[in-house]
Amino acid sequence: MGKRNSSLILPSFVNAGRNLSSFHSSFSSSVNPFATRVEALSKKSISVSGKGHGFRTVDDALFLFNKMIGKYPKPSIVEFNKLLTAVVRFRHYDIVVSMCRRMELELVGVSHDVYSSNILINCFCRLGQVGFGYSVLGKMLKLGVEPGIVTFSTLINGLCKQSKISQAVSLFDEMVEKGYRPDLIVYSTLLNGLCKIGSTDEAVRFLRMMEGRGFEPNIVAYSTVIDCLCKKGLLKEALDLFSELKVKGIKPNTVTYSCLIHGMCSSGQQKEATRLLNEMVDQNISLDIFTYTILVDALCKEGMIFEALDMVDTMRKQGIEPNVVIYNALIDAHCKEGMISKAEDIIDTMIKHDIEPDVVSFTALINGHCLQNKLDKARGVLRSMIDNGCASNIVSYNTMINGYCKAKRFDEAMKLFHEMSQKGPIPNIFTYNTLMQSKLEEALKLFIGPVWVSG
Repeated sequence: MGKRNSSLILPSFVNAGRNLSSFHSSFSSSVNPFATRVEALSKKSISVSGKGHGFRTVDDALFLFNKMIGKYPKPSIVEFNKLLTAVVRFRHYDIVVSMCRRMELELVGVSHDVYSSNILINCFCRLGQVGFGYSVLGKMLKLGVEPGIVTFSTLINGLCKQSKISQAVSLFDEMVEKGYRPDLIVYSTLLNGLCKIGSTDEAVRFLRMMEGRGFEPNIVAYSTVIDCLCKKGLLKEALDLFSELKVKGIKPNTVTYSCLIHGMCSSGQQKEATRLLNEMVDQNISLDIFTYTILVDALCKEGMIFEALDMVDTMRKQGIEPNVVIYNALIDAHCKEGMISKAEDIIDTMIKHDIEPDVVSFTALINGHCLQNKLDKARGVLRSMIDNGCASNIVSYNTMINGYCKAKRFDEAMKLFHEMSQKGPIPNIFTYNTLMQSKLEEALKLFIGPVWVSG
């Protein structure tokens, strides 16, 4: 890759250095973690060997840094880079920023290079300050330090972590336009970011771009896009991509199958989900807790309780214990079938296995009692979960209010409504709709009263 004219590369960043200065100013005026550390180090003696920079603690690295700063002649930037890298490994990104600032102020004749600049950009991105990372890039260009692919991939990763995907794509397009060749890390980072925001068309475009530029996507890349397609309901496209990777000799893994099975179950295509499950077994691909959770939840939603229980037995035989999501699916399914005592047994089993029932567990039980018109028991569960520190949510209260309203016990529904208004979650549209349907006139007064008062 030839040397580029900095004036042609990302001109919008060339004048960004002033932002970096403002950051250093505000950073220095607050508590400086580096200065605090050095002050503490000055009070004790540490014997440190700089060879290999195998530091036990960040304080060891800072002690050596302090010695290097005061040394004559000054060590090269390469030695300082090794030290900065060591502190990055300790994840003290704010301290690295302070060290770089001190290097700028005190190291006359030792200039930052692309490696030290990349380290600083990485630290800013890790601290959630991608804008200052851009400022470092601008300063590099002004000083004639040519950015490398790592510089851009670090910024792109920082933007993706902050969900600024459109900016990350723009930076990618600009670096390609200026002649930089993205590596597999850049493509994978952007692919993951695009899929997180559900941008399927762009994700597929990047997948094809990778192939066109000689980077064969791996199973992680394919699985990421397949999952995105499934979540968007584009199951045909997901299956087509699945077939494509198999034709290319790329072996699907547990994650790939789980994404597809989840998509099929969510769209009610149980036969296709079963086919994929059988294919997994035939290919000797082990199911994990995520796959089992998808399958048990789907079976429970279909009312196939005994099949769901068989699935749980199978996973236990493989040494995989159910999680809270699986238990909740079983509790909900039993409650909807009127098998309340069985649901309560499942909660007891959870507790025995040190899995704490959550608000979803208890809300399912409340709903089960309401369906059986055992409202006093349902109210007891709601009261018990609050007393035991399990915070109820709007669904718990709405379920109980709905039970009271269906049983024509409107006074108790109103009493619970006022209770939740004072202590619990804020009523939502479902709360008001339930009350309105049960006793329209009184509920309307409640609903529009504040409007008339304010008008």
